[in-house]
Amino acid sequence: QVQLVESGGGLVQAGGSLRLSCAASRRFLSMGWFRQAPGKDREFVARIRYPDTAGYEDSAEGRFTISRDNANNTLYLQISSLKTEDTAVYYCAASLRAVTSRVQREFEYWGQGTQVTVSA
Repeated sequence: QVQLVESGGGLVQAGGSLRLSCAASRRFLSMGWFRQAPGKDREFVARIRYPDTAGYEDSAEGRFTISRDNANNTLYLQISSLKTEDTAVYYCAASLRAVTSRVQREFEYWGQGTQVTVSA
């Protein structure tokens, strides 16, 4: 059974940093992070293809860093200089295929999400 389990979310003050983790039950060729803010659609943040080719949403460049520990099937998202508008549920996604787009349906597997709340 495929599982993706996110962790690391919480309440953080603006300007702070956070690292999200996603533990996968197996290795995936492509993994990614999406987020859904209150009242908004889920949106792409970043993706990474095995072993370490990363791609970002334009707005995420500079403050977000996606990485993966391939030995332990774990995905990370480091977020720095947090802003209140980063408040969202962050979802880990994975695919057995090489994903090169921002399209959610390209990812077959999804985690349950972890809440990130940034206070002013």
